[in-house]
Amino acid sequence: MEEEPRDVFRLSRDSLCVQDVVDAVGSSSCGAISLFIGTTREDELQGRKVIGLEYEAYELMVQSEFTRLCADIRGRWPTVAHICIHHRLGWVKVGDASVVMAISSPHRGDGLQAIQRCIEQLKAHVPIWKKEVYDTQEEVWKENAECSWSSREHTTK
Repeated sequence: MEEEPRDVFRLSRDSLCVQDVVDAVGSSSCGAISLFIGTTREDELQGRKVIGLEYEAYELMVQSEFTRLCADIRGRWPTVAHICIHHRLGWVKVGDASVVMAISSPHRGDGLQAIQRCIEQLKAHVPIWKKEVYDTQEEVWKENAECSWSSREHTTK
C-alpha cells in the first residue's frame, strides 16, 4: 500500500527541533531525506554587528502559499514523498535555526534538487519577513533578494 504524501508547515515562536522535521518526512519507501537548516548568522555590515533577527508572517496566507509550494515541488519531482517545513517567528538569536525543512524521496538526487528549490521558493513567495537587529540598537527590515517585490531595506531606530 502506497503512502499518501504528507505536507507539513509549522510556524513557531519556540526553538526548532531538527529531529521533529526529519521524523515528519520519514518513510519506509524512501532512501533519502534531504535536509536544510537556515541559521541566523552574525554579519558585520557598515560597522554594525547582527545580534539577532525578528520574524513576522502573514499567517493567514502562509498555508496557501505553502500548499502552492508543495504542488510546485511535486510537479517538478513526482517521486518526492513528504515535505516538512518549520519556521520561526519572533526573536531568533545568532546561531539558532530560523527554518528547518526536509524532503523525503526514494533517491537522493530528486530530494537534493527539491530541497534547494523549496528554500528558494519559500523565500520568494511565502509571506515571512525578517528584521535584522544590530548591536547599535538599529533595526532593518530585510527583503529577500528572491522576492519579486524586493527593492530596498527599511531602517528604524
